[in-house]
Amino acid sequence: MTNSAMIEIASDQLSAVINSFGAELSHLRDARGLELMTDADPAFWTGRAPLLFPIVGRLAGDRYRLDRQEYALPQHGFARRQEFQVTSYGPSRAVLRLTDNDVTRAVYPFGFTLDAAYTLDGATLAIDVTVTNCDARPMPASFGFHPAFAWPLPFGRPREAHRILFAQPEPAGLAAIMPGGLIGPLPLPSPLQGRELPLSDALFAQDALVWDALESRRLRYDGGSGPGLEIGFDGMPMLGIWTKPGARFVCVEPWHGIADPEGFDGEIWDKPGMLRFEPGEARTFSMQVTLAA
Repeated sequence: MTNSAMIEIASDQLSAVINSFGAELSHLRDARGLELMTDADPAFWTGRAPLLFPIVGRLAGDRYRLDRQEYALPQHGFARRQEFQVTSYGPSRAVLRLTDNDVTRAVYPFGFTLDAAYTLDGATLAIDVTVTNCDARPMPASFGFHPAFAWPLPFGRPREAHRILFAQPEPAGLAAIMPGGLIGPLPLPSPLQGRELPLSDALFAQDALVWDALESRRLRYDGGSGPGLEIGFDGMPMLGIWTKPGARFVCVEPWHGIADPEGFDGEIWDKPGMLRFEPGEARTFSMQVTLAA
C-alpha cells in the first residue's frame, strides 16, 4: 500500500477522496467539510467502502469449485486488496482499473478488467463499476458495494433517531446469516416498520441484515428529519445493512451476489447471485449517493 494514491474530486456541493488501493471511497464530505463516511475506528472496522469482486459474501470452506478444481478465495473476493491504476482523472471524475495479474489468476483463473468510475455532479456521487470478461471462455462473477456511512450523520440528530426508509415495502423478510457467515435454510422476519428500519445496535447483534429478494432499488438514510442520503442502486437485487454494535458507521450494501448457503457443494456457477459473462461481455453495476434536504 506504500505506493497508493489518494485521488480527490469535487463538485460545488460535495468532495470525495478515493484510495487507489482497492479503488476505495475513503471520504465523502459536504460543502462545509462535514464527513459523511465512517471514521474507520480500528476498534471496530478499518474498512471504508470496499468493492466486492469476484464474489460477494463467504464461500463454504472459503473455497469454490470450477471445472472439477478447487480454488481458495476469501470473503468478498480480492479486489479490495489490490492496487488499481488511475486511467482517467479530472476535477469531478476519476476512473481506476484493476486487471488480472499473477495474484488474481492463482485464485480466479480468468482475464478481466474491473473499472471503477467515481463522478461528482452537484449533490450526487455516482459510482459505476464495469466488469469485463477478457478471457476466451465464460467467466463467473458477482459484484457488490460496501460503503460505510457516518452514524450518526453530522447534522445534529442523535444516533438513536437514525433510520433507513425503503422505497418499497419489503415483505419477503431476511436471509439468515449463520455463524461463519453462510446463509441458513430458513428466512428471518422483516424488522421493518412499514417501509422504515429504525437503526439500533441490537439489530446487528448477530451479523448483517441481508435481503436476498429485494423490491426496492432506492432508499433514504437520515436522522428522522433534516438532511440525509438518498441511495439508488438499479440492477442490484440484494442488499446488506451492517455495523458492529457501538461503531460510528452503518454500511448500506447493494449486491448482485450473496454468501453460499450452508452445505453448498456445487460449482461456482450454481452459487446464488452468480452471473455468467461471455467472452468480451461487460456489465456495469451502479450506485448513486445524493445529499438531500
